[in-house]
Amino acid sequence: MPRIPDHELERLKREISLVRLVETRGIALKPHGRDLLGLCPFHDDHEPSLVISPDKNLWHCLGACQCGGSVIDWVMKAEGVSFRHAVELLRNDLPLVATSRAPVKATTVRRLDAPIAVNEDTQAALNQVIGYYHETLKQSPEALAYLEKRGKPQSVGRQ
Repeated sequence: MPRIPDHELERLKREISLVRLVETRGIALKPHGRDLLGLCPFHDDHEPSLVISPDKNLWHCLGACQCGGSVIDWVMKAEGVSFRHAVELLRNDLPLVATSRAPVKATTVRRLDAPIAVNEDTQAALNQVIGYYHETLKQSPEALAYLEKRGKPQSVGRQ
């Protein structure tokens, strides 16, 4: 897949209003100097910790998330999608997001389950990763042939 040109990324970051994008998710923003404050939707927020800087078109959570960025980062976090997918969503919805307060269109792409449970401890997470790669390896004829050639077929069936 070709790389997204830098000028295209800069155009999206410049032309899409982060304030409108945030407001389309139902987040009320209140002025605070040159910035806007609101409740962060990415954690259980009771005191406004989401800071939007309209001049720079950037956001940052000063609360539990400690994350932030541009409109692309916002879409990635809000929709749970990859960088490329977020760019495509913004490209497709540019007229909607840039000029109105209508809700952002829902994606038609099925969201995949997380391969590792978020609340797992380190060893359990590592075991899940090992299991995933082991199962993937067993389903690849090329990988099995390579291991056979290397004289290691007995290791494929065990964990």
